[in-house]
Amino acid sequence: MFITFEGLDGSGKTTQIKALAAHLKARGKNVLLTREPGGTLIGDQIRPILQDRTHTAMTPQTELLLFCASRAQLVAEVIRPWLADGGVVICDRFADSTLAYQGYGRNLDLDFLRQLLAFATGGLQPDLTLYLDVSPEEGLARRRQASLFGEEFSRIDQLELDFHRRVHQGYLDLIADDPERWVVIDAARPSEQIQQAILDVLEARTGLTT
Repeated sequence: MFITFEGLDGSGKTTQIKALAAHLKARGKNVLLTREPGGTLIGDQIRPILQDRTHTAMTPQTELLLFCASRAQLVAEVIRPWLADGGVVICDRFADSTLAYQGYGRNLDLDFLRQLLAFATGGLQPDLTLYLDVSPEEGLARRRQASLFGEEFSRIDQLELDFHRRVHQGYLDLIADDPERWVVIDAARPSEQIQQAILDVLEARTGLTT
């Protein structure tokens, strides 16, 4: 099973993904936890290029292709082999992030993006996508707070609020277009309540949590 987490930066994805992976591993599930961009030796070299705040000259097209390059390597090298062995893959972001951030956020053509994503992933789609929902204002406030304690405030984090609002609306549109795959989780709640909501969803949808 292929499960992805999506949401604005600051929505708490990383915390909840780690908690879910630990929960499933404790129940004997063969779980792989990975992330985008990254997850492979090649992808982990692309990641700092994309996040570096000094790379202000990077064009939306360059950004798009770097994300897709990292994703193509991750799918071929890691995700498909793990799924072929019957394991569970949990990924922090996947192709939907490109549609939301580079499509809606950067205003790149969505039809072209879908064709490019199909090429990069070989048509791989998640079985279930959990969207942790916070407002753009709350997400950015959390990211700024986290940066005070050593977490990186990335190149995309520092973009204007209107960009993050477009990304948020993009996610809402993607969810409306494919409601069977997506589940919206209110991420404004305390972390323990979010974790329980995620476990409840997985039990209802997959039975993996028992």
